[in-house]
Amino acid sequence: MKEPVNISPPKLADKLLRVLLPDELAEELQGDMHEQFELMVEEKGLFKARWLYVWEVLRFCRPYFLKRKLSAKAESMKDFYFLINSGMLQNYLKIAFRNLLRAKGYVFINITGLAVGIAASTLIILWIQSEWQYDRIYRKTSRLYQVYNKDVFNGEPNVWDATPRPLAPALKQNYGEVEEAIRVRPTDLLLSAYNTRLNASGAFVDPAFIKLFDFQLKSGNAQTMLNGNNGMVITETLAEKLFGTSMAIGKVVQIQNKDLFTVTGVLEDIPHNSKFSQVSYLLPYNYFVALGWGSDAWESNNDYTYVLLKENTDEASINRKIKKLTARYLTGIIKDLNNREVFLHPADRWHLYSKQENGQLVDGGIVTVRLLGLIAFFILLIAAVNFINLSTARSEKRAKEVGVRKVAGAQKGALILQFIGESLLLTFLAGIIALLVVQLALPFFNDLTGKRLALNFASGSFWLGALGVLMFTGILAGAYPAFVLAGYQPSKVLKGALKSQRAAFTPRKILVVVQFTFAIVLIVATLIINRQIDHAQSRNQGYDQNNLLFTYLSGDMPGHYTALRQELMQSGVAVSISKSLGPLTEINTRQWGVAWPGSTQADKDIEFDKFGTDANFLKTTGTQLLAGREIDVNKYSTDSTAIMLNEAAVKKMNLRNPVGTTIRMQRTDWHVVGVVKDFIFASPYDPINPVLIEGPGGAMAKNWLSIRLNNRLSMQENLEILERIFARYNPAYPFEYSFADQSYQAKFADEQRTGALTGLFTGLTILIACLGLFGLAAYTAQQRTKEVGIRKALGAPVSSIVQLLTRDFIRLLLVAFAIGAPIGWFAMEKWLQGFSYRIGIGVGVFIVTLVSSIILVLVSVGFQAVKAALVNPVKSLKSE
Repeated sequence: MKEPVNISPPKLADKLLRVLLPDELAEELQGDMHEQFELMVEEKGLFKARWLYVWEVLRFCRPYFLKRKLSAKAESMKDFYFLINSGMLQNYLKIAFRNLLRAKGYVFINITGLAVGIAASTLIILWIQSEWQYDRIYRKTSRLYQVYNKDVFNGEPNVWDATPRPLAPALKQNYGEVEEAIRVRPTDLLLSAYNTRLNASGAFVDPAFIKLFDFQLKSGNAQTMLNGNNGMVITETLAEKLFGTSMAIGKVVQIQNKDLFTVTGVLEDIPHNSKFSQVSYLLPYNYFVALGWGSDAWESNNDYTYVLLKENTDEASINRKIKKLTARYLTGIIKDLNNREVFLHPADRWHLYSKQENGQLVDGGIVTVRLLGLIAFFILLIAAVNFINLSTARSEKRAKEVGVRKVAGAQKGALILQFIGESLLLTFLAGIIALLVVQLALPFFNDLTGKRLALNFASGSFWLGALGVLMFTGILAGAYPAFVLAGYQPSKVLKGALKSQRAAFTPRKILVVVQFTFAIVLIVATLIINRQIDHAQSRNQGYDQNNLLFTYLSGDMPGHYTALRQELMQSGVAVSISKSLGPLTEINTRQWGVAWPGSTQADKDIEFDKFGTDANFLKTTGTQLLAGREIDVNKYSTDSTAIMLNEAAVKKMNLRNPVGTTIRMQRTDWHVVGVVKDFIFASPYDPINPVLIEGPGGAMAKNWLSIRLNNRLSMQENLEILERIFARYNPAYPFEYSFADQSYQAKFADEQRTGALTGLFTGLTILIACLGLFGLAAYTAQQRTKEVGIRKALGAPVSSIVQLLTRDFIRLLLVAFAIGAPIGWFAMEKWLQGFSYRIGIGVGVFIVTLVSSIILVLVSVGFQAVKAALVNPVKSLKSE
């Protein structure tokens, strides 16, 4: 059986007809045209009838009909224009001021809540803006990339940013898509000019560095300033330090008390949201090569390579082409190259997407940005919820006003505009206060975040953004109360038939639940973050941090090491001294390609952390010896090629009797003399890696001193003696040092900052929510004045009255806890997955959260409840 054929007119033509014709003509004329269409179908067929219908509709596209339509629209808009003319707007403003002056307590709570919410959100937005702009400040950001290596070690994919020296020239020479490729090698050198000497951070760079990163130039020629071998570029601040002026072109700087360089360019200070923000001078990379530092070997990964691609180059395509570039040059040098790759990491992801996961650079800082962005939104939302709740709570008080105005002829639209106007007025007043709070809080906030944030009052975009936030907040806060109040029926209001809502879940109660759900999630997050930091900080480091100092043997110090060590010991400032490859708190270098008895070819992919020493390692660092002895070249001349292993290395090598074992590394045989207890060498949140502690015969110089200070002297006395002795042996260099405990604490900086920010904004969220509860409790008590009076007259004690007025809020809190606790658990469980050494989330966190939340509610609501319960019932029953 065939389905019936659709013989209706074309739908689009029908809709167009409705648009073209005035409403009073459209329905009648459309009916006539439908009848005519049916006749045409019978006479000329469906296809032709539809075309004729479309043609008839198009004939109505004439100025006459359009004018009629516009006139009808204009008539309907007259009322709206009347509502928003200047006279009416002035009237709305006057009434709004009067209403606000009559409700000072309500205004204070709302303005305070909104001001705190806007201020907190503004601080977060400034922080997010700073994070988001990291390394996006260059004109060529969209074409800038850093080259990364990728390989498999210990069976797991790894990526790292250090690359071989020849990589940049090979990329530029062999790939047409590459416009420029440069090498960057960070350094810390002694700079001297006139009587000023200072150690400063800088970099050896190829000449095209300025072309890629286009930092603002104060003086000099960007095209040629780094082309020579004896020219250098310095920042404005460094110029001021060295010469007392930023006009430094042509002035001479001595490097390491040896080579003279002429200043060929002065840069404005590099912005803090650039990865090169710590760089204060640039030296030609050719100078680095001439010094004999580094290596041309493809297996030596010590430089950073940056690439500028040509316009319209496809990132995926160039990545496929260069994927096996280093592997080709390493053939015959490294046996297993199946997984060795290089790839490009775009500049706009350097800062926020730097976390390594399964051989990929995924999230990282972006997680914190998203977290604080959500917090900013919800803080604004909670401030708006306060406004909504307090406005609707006052609705019964303003119901008669609405009824009278409606009877007098006020339109619903006028009332809505009136109430939204009040909301916007409150919001703008709160916004002015918020800007003052932000300006006062910025120094503290900058100290907390380590940034240099500021409000740019001269920027038009700032004022547009501020206006947008205030308008959004004002309309968000005022829209719902406005429609509720404007929707009251005057007949019911004036008869007193308007009843307060006592249902289980009213919009007001739902909003309170939303408020406290978010507060509970933040409380859970703050508690867990702080517990995780405490957990890592209390972890046994495996060495003694107290009175352990590190300093670098700069200049001529390595040649005077024996005499220096002897004098330090004789002075009594040092209990023990050990030469090392670097500070014990940092990974000095990593090593793979290690062979030992029973090892396989696959074992050469195992990556070891590497340290170095000459003698007294145990006594100086406070590590524990588990087997054998420690390295001591003063007693055993063969200890130049001795090596010690930590527990993790012994386990990884599967050695039963490690002492006496011979290990092959860097084409040299090393003999194991001892095993030390595991100590934290890298991140306190990660498992302890296998560590090799080699003697002084390794390729890398042991030019760091680890000094165990005498605790019988004060720290000031120790430092004064050290400075005096080092100045005698190395007068050209300032004495610089670091302490083990401070360096170790610095490892917690990111997590502590996240915890501090979360804690700060959790506190502000709770403050805003409690302000709202305080105001809401006041209006609830006011609404139930007669009920309270009757209960007291019948003999109800104060405690039962307080319980009556607080139990609804406690119920709402319990509902919020039931929703917020699982959300908080899920979010923090995901956050903790980023740490190998982590806490478990126990019930204790949720018990503390619930108890503290109940206390906060009782404090916020209890005052108003007790106040209402203590009122004389005679006064309560007389009140209207």
